[in-house]
Amino acid sequence: MRAAIISIGDELVLGQTVDTNSAYLSAQLARLGVGTQYHQTVADDQAAIAKSIRVAAGSALLVLISGGLGPTDDDLTRQAMADAMDTDLVLHEPSIEVISRFFARGGRAMPDRNKIQAMHPRGSQVIANSCGTAPGIKAKIGQAVIYVTPGVPVELVAMFEQSILPDLAAKFGNQRSILTCTINTFGAGESSVAEQLGDLARRDRNPLVGTTVSNGFVAVRIRSEFADADEAQRRLEETAERIEHRLGAIVFGRDEQTIQRSLAKLLQQRGASVATAESCTGGLVGKIITDMPGSSDVYAGGWVTYNNRMKVEQLGVDEALIAEHGAVSASVARAMAQGAAGRSGADLAVAVTGIAGPGGGSEEKPVGTVWIAIAWRDPSQRDAFQTDAVLLDLTGDREKIRDRAAKSAIQLLRLHLMGQTDQLTFGRRAASAQTR
Repeated sequence: MRAAIISIGDELVLGQTVDTNSAYLSAQLARLGVGTQYHQTVADDQAAIAKSIRVAAGSALLVLISGGLGPTDDDLTRQAMADAMDTDLVLHEPSIEVISRFFARGGRAMPDRNKIQAMHPRGSQVIANSCGTAPGIKAKIGQAVIYVTPGVPVELVAMFEQSILPDLAAKFGNQRSILTCTINTFGAGESSVAEQLGDLARRDRNPLVGTTVSNGFVAVRIRSEFADADEAQRRLEETAERIEHRLGAIVFGRDEQTIQRSLAKLLQQRGASVATAESCTGGLVGKIITDMPGSSDVYAGGWVTYNNRMKVEQLGVDEALIAEHGAVSASVARAMAQGAAGRSGADLAVAVTGIAGPGGGSEEKPVGTVWIAIAWRDPSQRDAFQTDAVLLDLTGDREKIRDRAAKSAIQLLRLHLMGQTDQLTFGRRAASAQTR
């Protein structure tokens, strides 16, 4: 069983709005064991929509369409449905009453233009909308069953869960079980991850494994499709565990797990807290950590010491150190981290200093040169810290360099807490040091 999903709207085609409806519908169908053959986005053009409906009905047994059911002149999906079905539109009187009551609850009369929403192709059925004015449509073209919903996500979800899902479950509930999982990584490029996956990523394998890159993270996607749900789950878990074993410490979680949540879990397990000291990242490391609810349990606070005077006055960095090595150096990064740990009372601290560009680079230290250092209290000596520093050579524009540097700082903290900095796959480590 395969489905086609069509999203309607100029705003989607032009990139003004991100299509989240297709992702939601595909995930819901997968839970029923129905695979999605393709997604298609179509502009507000009646002929183009009708053509896409005919093609989909000829290649899939289930077609889900969202959008274009509003009351304005550019809402043309119901008219295109009628064209594809080679019929006309007819008025559904009960829908007129429902739409009128919807406006009445807000103390308004129904505008005349909303009457078009009560129209549907002759021979189709109307699907009730519990939270909007646009009813949905159910129809058949050949062997294909077609469901049309509004494009407003909250209306689509309500209509799907209340009316369409029960219908599909009754028809297709005995399909093959399709289960998915995502393994999230940071610190290695997609080609490197693919090389480590090896035979697990063969295209003829079930479960099927693939990779996706987004904002510096490489996600390993697993799709397990079997007739038996228990077997699908068992094989999914086996594959996920093999992937995690091969990729090692760069893996920070599955599915919705974020890198900051993974860091927080490690800190909580050790009863530890972290502080931050940032220069070129301008507070991004602190932001990533505090994007997570409950971050106050593990995050002591931080400093954004953008110029050298602030590094000296706020973190106690020695001016002579800056003069000798420069602000972008292992020595200054270590001193920043030590100052943040000492002055915050946190158990460890991470510091970032670098050249994000577009200017400020030199032959010795080009744009993209970033030092990250971690300082932690030496349990054997009072008021002493051990430090570790990593040099990154990042590429891209200012935004990308800052983003990757901040995420690298979070990952470096994770590796340190796991005692696995030997598995560092990004940057070059400087010699460890102990300071007071």
